[in-house]
Amino acid sequence: MTLRWPAENIWETVAPLLPGFTVEILPEVDSTNTELMRRARAGRPEPILLVAERQTAGRGRLGRDWQSDTDAGLATLTFSLGLPLNPVDWSGLSLAVGLAIVQSLHPTLKLKWPNDVWLDDRKLAGILIETTNVGDLRYAVIGIGINLLPRSADGLRTPPAALSEVMPEADAPSTLEAVVLPLVRMLLAFEGSGFGEQREAFHARDLLYGREVVCTDGTTGMARGVDASGALLVHTASGIQKISSAEVSVRPAVTSTDR
Repeated sequence: MTLRWPAENIWETVAPLLPGFTVEILPEVDSTNTELMRRARAGRPEPILLVAERQTAGRGRLGRDWQSDTDAGLATLTFSLGLPLNPVDWSGLSLAVGLAIVQSLHPTLKLKWPNDVWLDDRKLAGILIETTNVGDLRYAVIGIGINLLPRSADGLRTPPAALSEVMPEADAPSTLEAVVLPLVRMLLAFEGSGFGEQREAFHARDLLYGREVVCTDGTTGMARGVDASGALLVHTASGIQKISSAEVSVRPAVTSTDR
């Protein structure tokens, strides 16, 4: 099946905000993030949206694989947005990105700290952010993978959800067009004022708020939202603990109703 991508429409709406912006669609690539990081390190830090109809070596947070179906252009939307970014504080960037995604798609979608989109306690989308220095610039690559259609849970740590469950009409081109402009606007707002102004909006979509959580560093307690820097607040037996390390994974605790 040949997909008709809205590349020109996206370019027309985004280019006024990001001078020099381009849109590129590839039938296949190892990883859209890897490709844009290669280009940036080769001295090409232009703002660009790179979309892959199929990824052969997609990556997720903490070095995990982002599995891609054979017909990823149909079942999964995978893309990366690369741009020079110069915020005063980088803290909370992944939360702001996730917020832009859920706000542009469907009101039932939730955010699982620090960078996943969930639907009914299943993972719908993942976010991977990488940065590199290019001369005096700091170049950011924001990679996003969204499950559009149901997929097998084999080999996955978390059961997958699909956007078609709440948006049956959604396909890869229309989903891409829906999320890119809000994402760019969120990134520019983040660059100017950081995450703090998005904190309350994040709480409205916070999957973990008020739930018992288990962290890989041994911390357990009840999630109480995030602070102005995007750190997760966990109420433990010894008081409120801030969880901000990129090496810490947080999951909802299993309750009797989950068994």
